[in-house]
Amino acid sequence: MRKIQHTLRTRASRQLRAGFTLMETVIAIGVLAVLLTGFLAVFTPAVQGIRRSIDAQQADRLASTLEQELVTLRSGEEELPNITTGFDKAFDWIINGDDPSQAILVYQYRGSTSSMRDDGTPEPQVAIDGQPGDTYTVQTMARRLDDPLFYDDNDGDIKAIEGRIFFVKPEQLVFTGGQLTTDGAGKLQFLDSGGSLVEVTASDDYLDAVIAFSAEFHSVPSKSRAYLQGSSFETLFQNAKNPVFTRNLAVRR
Repeated sequence: MRKIQHTLRTRASRQLRAGFTLMETVIAIGVLAVLLTGFLAVFTPAVQGIRRSIDAQQADRLASTLEQELVTLRSGEEELPNITTGFDKAFDWIINGDDPSQAILVYQYRGSTSSMRDDGTPEPQVAIDGQPGDTYTVQTMARRLDDPLFYDDNDGDIKAIEGRIFFVKPEQLVFTGGQLTTDGAGKLQFLDSGGSLVEVTASDDYLDAVIAFSAEFHSVPSKSRAYLQGSSFETLFQNAKNPVFTRNLAVRR
């Protein structure tokens, strides 16, 4: 009997010794935390790099759309003050590009394949009905924030946005010191015959044939009309420093 009791106590003692102590558990958790921290430090930049590469694939298309839209005079725009040509439109968009209420937005939206608006763009298709290419196609578009065809509740592109919205901050590139540099947003200048920069406020006074500019594309965190027309977007616009990507573009008369 004593042998049996001794054997049971020995087995129980061995089972207890086979477990982990509190100190061992704490050390194991600490090692795991260190490993996870190192993993996140490596993985997070990798994810951000992938996201940037995806944006880079779209960058050329978004930049090309902006460049083309700047000189495309759509139906009704010729009735706006001081705008009679596509170049006038580009001048107006660039010189007012530092105003958040007139921010340039570039985005993609679902456009109907069977219904067009008076300005030549497809009607937005709010409900996803059918397959892309059947009842709708994804259109890349550039409009200003104050354009009713962007924010209108019944006929606005905002109801059919696909993906992210980008706002653009344009800044003219001027040739000084033997190189192209930026000299502040919200103004346009040209070199006169004496080599001096002359600032102008109207397209008729701009004597160069080309406006070269740097376009910074920044991501908008929300697609809601309330956000875009509120103080949060204005603050984001004014404080934006790190664009998703930048392209040097030009418009010609």
